[in-house]
Formats: sequence, structure tokens, C-alpha cells
Amino acid sequence: MRFVMLIICTFLIPGGFISSCTEKHEIQKEVIDYTIDDATYKGYLAYDRLLKGKRPGILIVHEWWGQNKHVRRRADMLAELGYTALAVDMYGEGKQADNFDEAARFAQEVSQNPEIRRQRFMAALDVLKQQESVDANNIAAIGYGFGGNVVLQMALDGIDIDAVVSFHGGMLVTPPEEPGSVRARILILQGEKDWYVTPQMRTGFKTAMKKSETDYEIISYKDAQHGYTNPDAGPLAEKFKGMRIEYNEEADKKSWADMQEFLKTVFYTL
Repeated sequence: MRFVMLIICTFLIPGGFISSCTEKHEIQKEVIDYTIDDATYKGYLAYDRLLKGKRPGILIVHEWWGQNKHVRRRADMLAELGYTALAVDMYGEGKQADNFDEAARFAQEVSQNPEIRRQRFMAALDVLKQQESVDANNIAAIGYGFGGNVVLQMALDGIDIDAVVSFHGGMLVTPPEEPGSVRARILILQGEKDWYVTPQMRTGFKTAMKKSETDYEIISYKDAQHGYTNPDAGPLAEKFKGMRIEYNEEADKKSWADMQEFLKTVFYTL
């Protein structure tokens, strides 16, 4: 497939939704509001209207600055592949951080509180499963950076989904309490030069996974830094002082292809 989606036309349709047309796809894009304890969360849903019947659903968890165009673009790309994708809102109200301290505060609220992390993830999962185009028995989750750590931890917590894929996520996780309790297949896609994941973290992670009898696969990309999938890494590094991130087109394309092959083995060839 072509890595960059060529949009030939976009237009508004009733209800304020936006559709994008290509020669083979008509991608429906919707902002879906859902509530948790009276607070509003904003998911971004994408699917191909030209496909008939139900298909696997995929959750996408954003980087630590919040749900932005990077993960929404990935949702569109997954829709082109034949999935229904929902970009999750882990912070509420669709808010995005404006600076390093704010991003750290938003992310820590989730990452340091297992109950909040699970509640927000599972609420979005329920929304995805309720979509008419989704086969609720075939679900995966992918995540980027902060989101990669979230989906990995959710898999290790034993949630009932088929697979997770972590793109340049962290490896500081809590291992399963019971050996062999992980249900999801796990794929970790890391940059070899990722400053966030030290050799000590990798060693600790591998030791914990072996002890807990958890199967997983890691693919590393040469010369790739943290945030290697995000074309906006440069401007974001300028805005969020203290972040060492860098886009790597080769690693971005290769990791996306590796994810596709992995998901085909999890589900079926679309």
C-alpha cells in the first residue's frame, strides 16, 4: 500500500461528519463523545464506508501531549487497511498539553494511577466494540510513546483483547501477577537510540517477562530515536523543551509495515 494517504476530496455530510474519498476508500471520520464519571472524553473514529460487514477494531493511544493529528492520521490509515480505528482520549475533553510540565502532569495522572488508566482505556474499548462496523471478538490496541506504555501495561494486566503494538513506548511496567495470565499477543517496536529506554530497562523488562512466562516480540530500528513515527517531532521538540525526539522516515515506514504483518497473523488477511 502507499504509506501516505492521497486524499482526492473531502466534504461535510449530515451530522458534521467528514468523509475522505480515494479511488478505493471512503473514510468516515467522526468525533465521538463519551462520559466517565460525568466527565466528557472525545474519541476519534475512522472506518471505510465502502466496506460491508464487521471488521476488527483497533484502539490507538496517543503520545503524552494528547490526542493530536498524529494519532488521528494513524486512525485514517488503519481505516484504509480495512479496520475500524478509534483514537482514544486518555486526558478528557480532548485536551492537549501546551508545555512540558503540563504534559508530564497529564501523563502522570494516568500512568501513576492504575485504576484511572484502566477505567479510561476500558471505557474507550467499550465505545469501539459498540460500533456497527466492529467485530467485538477481534480487537487490538496500538500506542505511541506514552500510549505505547499504556497498551503494553493493559496487555500485562490481562485484559481480553487479541493484541497490542507499542511504538517507541516505555518498558517500565508492572509484570503480571500470575505466570501465563497475559491473553494478548505483544509486539514492541523500538528505536535503537531511544533515550527513554535504557539498556538497564530492557534487561529488567526481559527478566520480568521471562519470569512471568509472557511471550512478546521486539523489533528495533537502527538510528531511530524516541518519537521516530511522528513527522512533527521537530516542532514538538522545540515546543516541549527537554524532549529528545526525532522523526525517522525509514523507521516509521518499516514499523508500520511490521505492524501490518503482525496484525494479519493475529486476525486475517483483509
